[in-house]
Amino acid sequence: MTEGQQNLKTAEIPSEEEIQAERDRLQYRKRYRQTLRTTIYALIVVAAAAVLLATVFFPVLQVSGTSMEPTLEDEDIILLIDTDNFETGDLIGFYYQNKLLLKRVIGGPGDVIDIDEEGNVSVNGELLDEPYVTEKALGETDLTYPYQVPENRYFVMGDNRATSVDSRSSAIGCIDVDQVVGKVILRVWPLKNFSLVN
Repeated sequence: MTEGQQNLKTAEIPSEEEIQAERDRLQYRKRYRQTLRTTIYALIVVAAAAVLLATVFFPVLQVSGTSMEPTLEDEDIILLIDTDNFETGDLIGFYYQNKLLLKRVIGGPGDVIDIDEEGNVSVNGELLDEPYVTEKALGETDLTYPYQVPENRYFVMGDNRATSVDSRSSAIGCIDVDQVVGKVILRVWPLKNFSLVN
């Protein structure tokens, strides 16, 4: 008797329970792979949708610097809405020399801006109520006041008036509507400061 014949004689036929257990194991593996594949596809679709929303409709930015204190702190993460409809007091993000800056709209096209030595701001002869500013200052300026905002442009200022470089300086000047990314609507990080931004 050869070794092969001896092995054939000693091989056992699996029981019905063992066959069923093996079938169940193979079906479970197949279902697991299908579930895993479906989950991965769903995550890819959700991630792509989130990226699309973030880049087109709701840009997400991280604050860098202190020019918007106390409203926004350095490293806050904020959400903007893509719009070109701004009013005095709105906080906007805009491109300037390949950087994204955050400032507050003070006046729009044709508005006359006046700032006195104490940092009080008037628009078209009316003193602005600025609860978001904790310390008024004339800041860095080389403009002659009163100053009229050119067409299709916005006069913007940071809330930290002593340190912010903004439309008061010809280094930045009034911003064109085409430079604007959107209006800041929400602070999402840090979580303890999650809130609407005014």
